[in-house]
Amino acid sequence: MMVDNELVQVGKSLSDAIRILEDGPRDPEAGPERRRFSRTSIPGPLQGDGQDVSEILQLVHNLIHEEEEEEEEEQEDQPSQHRMHHVGEQGHMALLGHSLAAYISVLERERLCKLTTRILSDTTMWLCRLFRFENGSAYFHEDDRQGLVNVCRLVLHSRYEDYATEGYSVLSSQQPVIYQSAACRPGLGQHLCSQLGLPLSSLCTVPCNTVFGSQHQMDVAMLDKLIKEDLETGKLPLLLIANAGEYTQQQRCSNLYEHAWLPAGTPGAGHTDKMGRLKELCEQYTMWLHVEGVNLATLALGQVSSAVLAATKSDSMTLTPGLWLGLPAVSAVTLYRHEDPALSLAAGLTSSQPVEKLRALPLWLSLQYLGQNGIVQKIRQAASLSQELLQKLKSLSCIKTSDVLETEISLMEALNMVEDELTSPVVLFKFSPQTSAASSPGSVESFCAGEREVLNAFNRWLCDQLAELVPNSGVDVLELDDEGTCLRFSPLLTAAVLRTQSEDVAGLAEKLSELLPVMLSTMNCRQDFKEETHRLAPYLRYVEDVNWPGLGAVRFEPQSEGIDESRRQRELKAINGELLKKLQELDPDITFSTGPEFGGEEDCVFVGMIGEDVDVAELVETIAALGRDVEENGRLLENMTEVVRKGIQEAELELQKASEEKLIEEGMLRQLPLVGSVLNWFSPVESTIKGRTFNLTAGSLDSTELTYSTKTQPGRPTLQDSPTSLSKRFPGQRLFRRPGAGPDSISETSSIGLAEETTQPPSDEAAPEEDPQSAYEIIPEETLESAAPENQPEEEDADSIARNPDGQEVEQSGQ
Repeated sequence: MMVDNELVQVGKSLSDAIRILEDGPRDPEAGPERRRFSRTSIPGPLQGDGQDVSEILQLVHNLIHEEEEEEEEEQEDQPSQHRMHHVGEQGHMALLGHSLAAYISVLERERLCKLTTRILSDTTMWLCRLFRFENGSAYFHEDDRQGLVNVCRLVLHSRYEDYATEGYSVLSSQQPVIYQSAACRPGLGQHLCSQLGLPLSSLCTVPCNTVFGSQHQMDVAMLDKLIKEDLETGKLPLLLIANAGEYTQQQRCSNLYEHAWLPAGTPGAGHTDKMGRLKELCEQYTMWLHVEGVNLATLALGQVSSAVLAATKSDSMTLTPGLWLGLPAVSAVTLYRHEDPALSLAAGLTSSQPVEKLRALPLWLSLQYLGQNGIVQKIRQAASLSQELLQKLKSLSCIKTSDVLETEISLMEALNMVEDELTSPVVLFKFSPQTSAASSPGSVESFCAGEREVLNAFNRWLCDQLAELVPNSGVDVLELDDEGTCLRFSPLLTAAVLRTQSEDVAGLAEKLSELLPVMLSTMNCRQDFKEETHRLAPYLRYVEDVNWPGLGAVRFEPQSEGIDESRRQRELKAINGELLKKLQELDPDITFSTGPEFGGEEDCVFVGMIGEDVDVAELVETIAALGRDVEENGRLLENMTEVVRKGIQEAELELQKASEEKLIEEGMLRQLPLVGSVLNWFSPVESTIKGRTFNLTAGSLDSTELTYSTKTQPGRPTLQDSPTSLSKRFPGQRLFRRPGAGPDSISETSSIGLAEETTQPPSDEAAPEEDPQSAYEIIPEETLESAAPENQPEEEDADSIARNPDGQEVEQSGQ
């Protein structure tokens, strides 16, 4: 079988391009400085001579991996967090489809029409059979909303006969109404009205259930009532948008405080509207039913829930096989049923241009490469990953999932079991300590009553940690209006790209089980931290921040009087900044920070998550003690300038006075240059040098006569021991840990230290008393060398005695 050489060359060129882009070599001679000044992100003029294909691909590679190189330059020990995902073999087929589409577009028109018709017919038939949509047509589009827009145009052309000629003036006699659920994705209805030129009054939002059923399903009775009211006012019910699971364009959380906010009742929770009853209403009032959502992917499986299976009776549905199968840049598909091809052409669902039909080529190649079994296997694997995680989450305490018993009436409706959706590919779960079996007085149940914001902050932190620890899981945050913050696991939208496997699900459950004790301990200790902080007032002030995922925030208040507000604020900022640095050096297991980057309190110390063995009272006392030390040291430094200035002035006066006394004592003749030298040679003058020493502690200027006479430094302070809180600690016990509270409260060296203390024999003999004079001689070693050089032998004897105290009696006896 002969193959066109051009097609072979296209495939080979694509393979080489992908290899260069994914694993392209770097220039080994280009150092950080050279790469810094040759950034390709800076626009430049078009070169006169053409460039080679490899050079252009290298340029694209540098543009893709430029941020990674910058991160590696800043953090050499840490790997990059933004590596490009490998698209896989099926992804290569999709990319090959885009290249072939460009190649096929240059064929002569007759051959192009024949080829594109075959590609479009095959892809339409395969998708309709795969997703059980009989007698349907397909429209391929880049924007997943464009299919619904063109379907609305089709319905307008069908319901208004003169719409093609009269335009919007036909709508004035009977205004069309489009119905959407309150759980619909944000902005969809507004986009429809904008594209169709309809007023926003043509959009009717149907609330979700409030009494019976899930709060995320459309209220069918309310819909029937709204339709009747619109008919009575002379409006025309046109189209109904139903949901089958979450919408496709997820908003991933990038950090702890950026998350997707969705209204109450959302398809992000994985719920499916009651398609059977909605279809009956649409037939009753001659309305068009359109369905979208990720649960439509389960139509390819052998066992499908009744709610999703009823979606096959709808008039149109939008599918996103590219996301479900991990195919890059593959068009979305809208399947619809309509018998008039002229109206479909007028609505834009079909095109007379053969090039437009080539949008189906990447999907046509990918479906053939995977085959029906491969497609079903990918969707089944994603659904099985959801069930695996759901089963593992059931064994974890303090976790509420979407598969709980309906008898737990305290559980929010968004997390209740969805009726007839045992195979839902979306799993919602959240940290909720109320599910714990027993709670002690003052625990989280009594503390967090009515403070849902605290739980929301903890769940956002949990999502951030899981996304960092298990990046292939694809877990993200879902912020619901009524239910609060939840964590969502939707492998149908992420598993194909991230290559999520059962090992990742097991790792996700394992990391979750490790984080739960820390979160529960922190939650239980928040009230104790607040009370201990109030107990140490006015030095410490508790800062209320319900959006902080940690123990809490505290501010050290300096006890300064008689200063203005601006100086007090500067002092407050300096003290708390220095306090934060000291706390960060104490215990690496506890996070001390300045809080959130945006919206947090300033000049505070935020304490992160803590373990079960942390003594909150000791932690707060340590913060207060370190704060007082920082404040005292700061005041000492502030007063040092004035004290030193006064000491210098006093020293200058003393030196001037000493010079005058020396002049009077020696006489005027000795001050003359030649005469003074002759007199000093015949009759030398023995003058005593009066030195001065400045005592920083007392702020006084003292004489050095006592130092020279006694060979000691008077008033030398002794080294103080560590704080009393540390002196009471067991050997090897870590900071802020209760003795015996946990396995990490005492380090590995603690057992050795205790053994040495227990095995050391008691000493019956008293330690020999040292001579006070010899003890003083040990300290001013440098003073003796500079002040009394003539006594060097005596210093060597004293130094030998000091270094060998056991031999002191031997030398004395020898003397």
